[in-house]
Amino acid sequence: MGALAIAIPYVLFVWWFSTGSVLLLVGLSARHGVLLKTGATALFVASLAGIWASSQVTGAAGAYCVFTCAILLWGAIEISFLSGWITGPRPQPCPRDCAAVDRFWFALQAIAYHELALVVTAGLVFAVTAGAPNQLGLWTFAALLVLRQSAKVNLFLGVRTLNDELLPEHVAFLRSYFTRKPINTLFPFSVTLATAAAAILAVTAIGVKSEFATLDCSLLAVLVALGALEHWFMILPMPVVDLWRWSIRSPAPAPASTVPAARPSLSVISGAAGPKPPVVQMNAAALSRQRLEDEFRQSYHAQACDPRHDATTTKLGGLNVSTGATRFSTGISRTADGRTT
Repeated sequence: MGALAIAIPYVLFVWWFSTGSVLLLVGLSARHGVLLKTGATALFVASLAGIWASSQVTGAAGAYCVFTCAILLWGAIEISFLSGWITGPRPQPCPRDCAAVDRFWFALQAIAYHELALVVTAGLVFAVTAGAPNQLGLWTFAALLVLRQSAKVNLFLGVRTLNDELLPEHVAFLRSYFTRKPINTLFPFSVTLATAAAAILAVTAIGVKSEFATLDCSLLAVLVALGALEHWFMILPMPVVDLWRWSIRSPAPAPASTVPAARPSLSVISGAAGPKPPVVQMNAAALSRQRLEDEFRQSYHAQACDPRHDATTTKLGGLNVSTGATRFSTGISRTADGRTT
């Protein structure tokens, strides 16, 4: 029981911190791609070597070391996948309105290389731990592989909560293969089997006599229980993204443009009103004369529409202007060049 009490906080921390660290490193891949690829490759090799060495030790130190190395090995593969380096032969969004069989085929093409890398890595782990007294590394990687495949299939078939906010932009095309709906047919079986496996491992950890076997089963029980919890997150309206908010990098603001702003220009849009006459600059005297003419036209039209007035005399701007039904004179004449006299 003491081994299980110690294993719970340790696995919880490793699960939370390793997930956040992978997301944080993936966010740096755009600026430090070569460095991150080198680091991920070194992490893969070191983790595999650590599994090989730790699998020969049957004490508590060997159990914790091989378990941690298996998590790090998984993390190296996840970095290569979420950074977009190892995905599939068709890393593109799913076409719209395609048949269910075609959608499955496109989804498989989107991640085929990644799935192949997982299978090859599982074979390598099996090879380096074959015949070793400590098989926890193999069981840990196998549990991660089965739980992750179950989660992928359920996201494809449809769940209530996708939690795709955690998906980096390098593999944003995978969102098109997710389906949002209350539940799918496979989900009850997936979550039931994962929960039952965690319970069986926990009971076994309590019942075995060997301290090493107790620790092995305890670490596995907590890991599988977290995998079952991740499945429950798919149908519960819980803000899971808040657990790793610290590791998600906000998108960098767009750089300011160095191109000078274009000078405003006047464009004429054709319409029913037709083109407007050009604006002519006039001095104060011309503006005054133009204003008098406008006032006279308004007065004339107002009086011409009234049949009771055949002829009127209007005082406009200090001038006595005589109007008639058919003609009028303003005393203002224009020369041939348009000047007013």
